[in-house]
Amino acid sequence: MDEVKQFPAVERRRNPAVSAEQREAGEVAIFQELGKALTSSLQLDQVLRTIMEKIDEFLRPDNWSLLLLDEEKQELYFELAVGKASQALKDVRIKVGQGIAGWVAQHGETVVVADTSKDTRFFSQVDEKTKTETQSIVAVPVKFRDTCLGVIELINCLGPEGFDERDLKLLEALSDFAAIALENARHVKRIHELTITDDCTSLYNARHMGFILETEIYRSQRYNYQFSLVFIDLDHFKQVNDTHGHLVGSRLLAEIGNALKAHCRLIDFAFRYGGDEFVILLPQTPKDNALNVARRLHKLVRETRWLDEDGLRIRVTPSLGVASYPTDSRTKEGLLHLADEAMYLVKNTSRDSVAAANIGILPDTTAAAAAETAGSSS
Repeated sequence: MDEVKQFPAVERRRNPAVSAEQREAGEVAIFQELGKALTSSLQLDQVLRTIMEKIDEFLRPDNWSLLLLDEEKQELYFELAVGKASQALKDVRIKVGQGIAGWVAQHGETVVVADTSKDTRFFSQVDEKTKTETQSIVAVPVKFRDTCLGVIELINCLGPEGFDERDLKLLEALSDFAAIALENARHVKRIHELTITDDCTSLYNARHMGFILETEIYRSQRYNYQFSLVFIDLDHFKQVNDTHGHLVGSRLLAEIGNALKAHCRLIDFAFRYGGDEFVILLPQTPKDNALNVARRLHKLVRETRWLDEDGLRIRVTPSLGVASYPTDSRTKEGLLHLADEAMYLVKNTSRDSVAAANIGILPDTTAAAAAETAGSSS
């Protein structure tokens, strides 16, 4: 998380003279507004902003925050915070079970602590980091069905009379809306991932490659960058399917795809183009550098014993083609055609080598790769 989302507090105070009828009408208006936000927008920030405004307007805590659960690390992090201490919370993480919020995430139950000095669950390190004084806490779980997605925590919102039961019901209802918004956002993200990801290899698919390539051309035109494409085709891949079956062939594609991605930089993109073809997009990479990358990837594929853990130790060789922007072409169609043409030049002649657009097959590709490796290790 780069930073905690912060929103300015609403400057209105709750009016103790408000009648029960007025309060009820206000609450109905809240739920109508939230229902409209949930049904009219899949933008998580918009729904959370509405929830934030209503918590701030009706409950008036000194600080309040929405903590979300990092399931892999089993930690809570501050996704959204309101109040003077919000900026100091951006790097704070709380383990599940630690502090009031961690306890709520672990048990999925609402907690109201009128005096933190008398509650052994209180985690004072957060106060030390934010240089605040937490006297009271109200924390409610954000749950979708039986799964806790996070915690809403209000700081110093209890008056002498405690926390009104009706306020607590309102807060719990708002947390339910937050849970629905978070779950909607997760589904939208997952659907998006499915539309741009190849099922077999988990690399980006050809459709997304077209979008990324157009974006990279625009960026390179604007900032006068160069970039390159590397097409990779596995030689005689049909023999793997014929010998070992299509399930093994799919696992081999996945393992090779993951290896190619692992040998790329963070700014590079790896795609499964279709069948046994892969494409690597190398931003800010001129042709000479791209040829060195292609040599390394050629050596990686041909010298690795694939599916070793399955006891198969399959050997495959690749044919690679390289084309670069703007050296070879300034259009998406031109770059794709030239990289594909260079790759097929290899496949239709020697196989197991690297070719470049407007250059042809590189001489002694395997020897060059071995010499490069030897030189880098000396």
